[in-house]
This record gives sequence, C-alpha cells and structure tokens, in this order.
Amino acid sequence: MRKELVMSDQTLELKGSLFPLSVLSCPDLSVSALQTQLSQKLAQAPAFFYQAPIILNLTDCQQTPDFIAIKQLFTELKLVLVGVCGASSTLKQQAQQAGLAALQLGKDSKAAAVAAAPASKAAPAVNTVSVAMDSKVVEQAVRSGQQIYAKGTDLIVKGTVGAGAEVIADGNIHIYGTLRGKAIAGAAGDSSKRIYCYNLQAELVSIAGNYWLSESLQGEFWSKSACVKLQDDQLVLAELV
Repeated sequence: MRKELVMSDQTLELKGSLFPLSVLSCPDLSVSALQTQLSQKLAQAPAFFYQAPIILNLTDCQQTPDFIAIKQLFTELKLVLVGVCGASSTLKQQAQQAGLAALQLGKDSKAAAVAAAPASKAAPAVNTVSVAMDSKVVEQAVRSGQQIYAKGTDLIVKGTVGAGAEVIADGNIHIYGTLRGKAIAGAAGDSSKRIYCYNLQAELVSIAGNYWLSESLQGEFWSKSACVKLQDDQLVLAELV
C-alpha cells in the first residue's frame, strides 16, 4: 500500500510589502558618538521613536562599524536596528554576519532621515481641502499625555493640541487651534496626506514617517497658520489660506 502525505491546510503565507522606516545617517558610527547624538535626539521625542525600526545608512561612513556593539546600543535605547543601506560589498557582508538585512535605498524611498532635519522651506500657498464626512472629530482640546488616533480616516481637532499630546491619523490632520504637541499624518504610509493647523508651535510633525522636530519648524511659519506636506520627498511648510 502506498502512503501519501497530503498538506491541505497551508497556513504560512509570505508576501512582499512596504513599510515606512527611519534611516539614520551619521559619518561617525562609533558607538560613543552614536550614543551621545542619539540620546539627545531621542530626548526630544521619546514616544515617537520608541521601538522604531531603523536602517543604518553607510554611504558616508568614515570607519568600519562594530555592528554587534551598535545593535546592543540600539537595544538599550529602545530602538530596533533592522539593517543597513549604502554599504560596500565588504560592509554588507559584515552587516549580514551580524544578523542585519542589507537593503538598497531607492531614490523614491519615503523613509525618514533620523539625521538633523533641514531648515524649514516655504512652498507656494495652498488652499484648504474639503474634509471627508467620516472623519474622526475631537470637540475638545487634546491635553498633555493624551494620544488620539484616527485609523483609516482624517482627524479633526476643534481645539488646541497641548505640549506632550499626540494626534495621529492615517489620513490628514486638521487642527482648529494651536498645535503644541505632536501631529503624525499619513501614519499608514500615505505620503499625500497633510497637516493643517491655525497656529504652528509643534514639538514634532510627521507625514508618512518623514518628520521635523520643533527646532526645524521655528522659521517663517512659527506661531502662524500653516500646512505641512511632502514635496519631492521633503517636508515643506506652506501658508494656510
């Protein structure tokens, strides 16, 4: 009698997908330099970077990184080092031996750079856009320590977003008051989404993983009405008219 092994219920499914990742670029990848600079950066927005997946950009690397030590540092800082990009064949092999993925950072990548953000640059004025009827609406102010998430839709806040508060949406974010906390639009990776607010004083703004901290926002549009959007893969500020 012939025996047959039949596998009818296949539960393993492997598919390709795209996720927004942050890319860390730093010429000095010594553990001491990374610890100092990353600790300062993380202190500005600890909740935003908690367990964030990071790709290490080796394009401008000036020395051979100790990938094992860097992985340990990232673990201590509550970051997840996924892999490297921009690596030579030698560095790619060393990274893979340390258990890291070797990736290619394409020109159209929507990944955010953890390196210092550039100074704010103005874009042409834009008109406010209509809001979908199924948007999530928050009637009151969002206070420090609160987090509001609008899954699969826009978020409308009819008040102030206080320092230490977070508003997150897969769609656009509309704030009819002062934005002092963090606003993260396009959280599911849609780079066409925008942030609109009547008074920009944010700790952090982010669209599809690309972000600016407060220090990069304090220019022409600080304390004014503004729109934050992506243009040519860079965050830009525009007048809200």
